[in-house]
Amino acid sequence: MSERITKTDAEWRTELDPETFRVTRQAGTERPFSHPGFPNGPGHYDCVCCGARLFDGDAKFESHCGWPSFSRAGGKIDEHRDTSHAMIRTEVRCHVCDAHLGHVFPDGPPPTGLRYCINGVALRFVPEI
Repeated sequence: MSERITKTDAEWRTELDPETFRVTRQAGTERPFSHPGFPNGPGHYDCVCCGARLFDGDAKFESHCGWPSFSRAGGKIDEHRDTSHAMIRTEVRCHVCDAHLGHVFPDGPPPTGLRYCINGVALRFVPEI
């Protein structure tokens, strides 16, 4: 999937539940520890909006921050400077559909030192069979 997907808010609203729309299309954040855990094991994580592959399962780790965390991106991620809420952060979005995913921070485990802190409602786990 390399083509860009562009839809109106009205189109996204028909495809997404209200919380997923708020987080992915309006750059919201789900409450910490509010999203059910994802299974551990072989697989990958896709964008819930468009299905683009975003993270490999072996990059997931428990950061105890309240959101799924990954040490590296495994797919189509764009980074943007985010100065909202009186902070300077790096926002991560899906390259294909521009869905807001979360943020990346420089406090993750070796070897990357990165922690992609991602809203669970923005992801769909796809197990390897």
